[in-house]
Amino acid sequence: MRRPGVTAAIGSAGLQPAMTLASEIIALQTLTEGNTVGYGSSFKAHGPMRIGVVACGYADGYPRVAPEGTPVIIDGVRTRIVGRVLMDMLTVDLTPVPTANVGSRVELWGTALPVDDVAQACGTIGYELMCAVAPRVPIRAE
Repeated sequence: MRRPGVTAAIGSAGLQPAMTLASEIIALQTLTEGNTVGYGSSFKAHGPMRIGVVACGYADGYPRVAPEGTPVIIDGVRTRIVGRVLMDMLTVDLTPVPTANVGSRVELWGTALPVDDVAQACGTIGYELMCAVAPRVPIRAE
């Protein structure tokens, strides 16, 4: 049974995220209008844009079903996934982050981006996402 107000109470309790899933940009691409990205060319650029390739995919436990628009944080700026999540990488829109470059930090969830925001975009819950992180992902205690 769900109790009214429990979610709101948790959000205002001052709790801190216990896990951050982060990676970095490993490549940059410039697209022109009509260029496509992702399995099945699922994303089509409506004009010139810069995208980043991030070293994280569904083999790492990131949700394969994450739709275009799923949020990520790059160098502290919120942006979005474009195209489908690939086995070992995903692609992100760098339009709001013009200074992003190879090596820029990408937070997939954590301190700046609540896991529940990503889970909501994927139609699931944060707990499922955290439990799905693959053993090949390095763990660092901070």
